[in-house]
Amino acid sequence: MNSLLDEARAALFSVWHRKWIALGIAWGVCLLGWLAVAAVPNSYESKSRIFVQLDDPLAEQIGIGASDRRRDIERVRQTLTSAVNLEKVVRSTRLGDGITTPKQMETMVTDLGKAIKVKSEQDNLFEISATSTDSNLSDAESAKLAQEIVQKMIDIFREENLAGGRGEMTETLEFMNQQLADRQKQLEAAEQRRSAFEAQHPELSQGGASLIQRLEGARTELRGLDADIAAAQSALAAINGQLAGTPQSLTGPGAGGGARSALAEALGQLAALRSRGLTDNHPDVIAARNQVAQLRTLAANEGPGGGMPNPAYSSLQSIRAEKQANLQALITRRAAALADQARLTGQQVANPEASAEAQRISRDYDVLKQQYDKLLQDREQLRLRGQVENERSAVKFQVIDPPSTPRKPVAPNRPLLLMGVLVVGLGAGMAGAFAVGQLTSGFHTMGRLEKAIGLPVLGAISHTMNDVGRAVAAKRLKYFMAASAALGVVFVLLLASEFIQRGMVA
Repeated sequence: MNSLLDEARAALFSVWHRKWIALGIAWGVCLLGWLAVAAVPNSYESKSRIFVQLDDPLAEQIGIGASDRRRDIERVRQTLTSAVNLEKVVRSTRLGDGITTPKQMETMVTDLGKAIKVKSEQDNLFEISATSTDSNLSDAESAKLAQEIVQKMIDIFREENLAGGRGEMTETLEFMNQQLADRQKQLEAAEQRRSAFEAQHPELSQGGASLIQRLEGARTELRGLDADIAAAQSALAAINGQLAGTPQSLTGPGAGGGARSALAEALGQLAALRSRGLTDNHPDVIAARNQVAQLRTLAANEGPGGGMPNPAYSSLQSIRAEKQANLQALITRRAAALADQARLTGQQVANPEASAEAQRISRDYDVLKQQYDKLLQDREQLRLRGQVENERSAVKFQVIDPPSTPRKPVAPNRPLLLMGVLVVGLGAGMAGAFAVGQLTSGFHTMGRLEKAIGLPVLGAISHTMNDVGRAVAAKRLKYFMAASAALGVVFVLLLASEFIQRGMVA
């Protein structure tokens, strides 16, 4: 422990003994360091925050979802610092002053890209910041330039989301119109081929449907008719069963003339139907005629006293006549469908090449027609979407914090650097004085002398001065203290100058 204290005292004595060397080195290092710090230009940063509103009920209704708009905004955010946009910023601000060659513009764009940052704080909140560092500009001009850069970036952000989106929509509509024109020409050519084929083979044309389609339609119709006939036959059998268990007349005197009265009423109904213009082939007329024939038979069999006809029986007969007429109509339709199917099958067998050609032409036409209709529908949807985006502005911007005017530089931290240079200068002076002391051949303590010669040291003679020597030493100490204080005064003046300069910017 004592040896360490001796070493420390020896080092302090060596530095103090050469204090003028230490002070000179400190002055030199501080002056050079402070000049270097003064040469570093100040960097001023301006920030702004933008809020993007994504909710729009009308846009949602036509398919412009919030996710689509958020994806577009993210794309714009990522491409905002592209070379093209940064070149716009350079040309619209004083950064472009003095740029005459593409190489200078490329260098300026690269430097500006490092100075601009676009951060997404939330899904719809963005922060744009820009740093201006130019040694050719004053601090006030540099701060103003940072604010102008951020404002220009906001303008580009808005332009890319509005005008850029409209431009993309216009290009998309132009592409869709071109595709529609091509499909229309192909569709017209297909129509001409089909018309020419139908003129040569009129037997294979029917409203644009192919032979295979018509044949399949006839088969489908036959299957439906068979099912309807089976249902009509079942219903008619059920009515016949009910008629078999229902008496024709009720016992007792005929209150209304019996079957003869019913016959007269049925004849009146038949006359009324014919007066309405219904022909004898009409199902209602057929049913009325059948009812009249049955009632005539009953009236002929009825005795003189007669009996009261059963209304339920008469109603069931009418229903049976109607069912029979429906069944007969279905059977007639089935026969016509069978004839049509046989005719189509005969055409297909008689001319298979023409049938195959008709099928191919019809298939090509149907495919082109479907494509054309789909493209037309998509184009109209895009046109409506473009109108909504242009007129209603589905994406709305709001500048929450306008570009700030920097009050103080963000870099460098000049007061801290000045203090650091002072500390480094003092440390360099002490280290220099200590190094010079190590190069000399003297001994500052008796312990070092003993260690060097290997013999015990009996004593040491202290240095004594007379009055003149002490006066000279005191005078030199005053000079040293004044020089040291001057170094501190220069440091304080530099700090004061820095804060005064910041006040002038604000």
